[in-house]
Amino acid sequence: MIIELEGIRLYYDWAGKGDTIVLMHGWGGSTLSFKPIFDYFSKRYRVYTFDFPGFGKSDLPPKGWGTEEYGNLVIKFLNNVIGVERVNIIGHSFGGRVAIFLSANFPERVNKLVLVDSAGIRPKRRLDYYIKVAIAKTGKRIFSASVFGKYGDHLIDGLYRLVGSKDYQQQSGVMRSTLVKVVNEDIRPLLSNIFVPTLLIWGEDDKDVPLAYAKIMEKEIKDAGLVVLKGAGHFSYLDRFQDFCLIVSRFFGDTKDMIQTLDYRH
Repeated sequence: MIIELEGIRLYYDWAGKGDTIVLMHGWGGSTLSFKPIFDYFSKRYRVYTFDFPGFGKSDLPPKGWGTEEYGNLVIKFLNNVIGVERVNIIGHSFGGRVAIFLSANFPERVNKLVLVDSAGIRPKRRLDYYIKVAIAKTGKRIFSASVFGKYGDHLIDGLYRLVGSKDYQQQSGVMRSTLVKVVNEDIRPLLSNIFVPTLLIWGEDDKDVPLAYAKIMEKEIKDAGLVVLKGAGHFSYLDRFQDFCLIVSRFFGDTKDMIQTLDYRH
């Protein structure tokens, strides 16, 4: 289904009855990223999932967006599509970053929060990072000179692709600007403003968002608990699917072992 919010066409899907769960995917993902979770929880909950602007079937954002812009659009989605006062949120990676913003700034809209291998803490930069940034800035100044004419933009793009991260290389235009803006945000100060019950679920072997960041979140969010899934990586909810579903079900207050009736096998 498609809804237009602030001139942006947003793709979403929903199913089920009961308390509301909103699924928020990671960077580069889409509604399909949460398909197993969507199918599972929609048996007992009313579950919504959507493509963030710039991903899946949704429109691009009008300019480079940060966490705040994404968070404000989610609030509009809650108001215009879901309509209930409070929802449970499951946010993975980038989706977790947006969920942190929502929980800190709109606590009246969040019942319980599940952060899965969540982004949000800016990593300490190593020397090679600053060297690449310096090369990129210097190259941009040089190749912007009129002597390079129409080839300047191509040279700058090639340089950025050479020194940029894998995610950066895969993006272009407004989404490249969005990525730069997002990864340079440090929303760690928001953690102490989260008072809703929070469950952190992390893959022990997560290389994208290390477990050390989960421990920081556990310490700084007032009502938080951490579950570490052994043998799982950045997509821990898929790597340990059955364990994930059971843990989250109990966190949301299910008194029955939903896992015993599971008919989806990832």
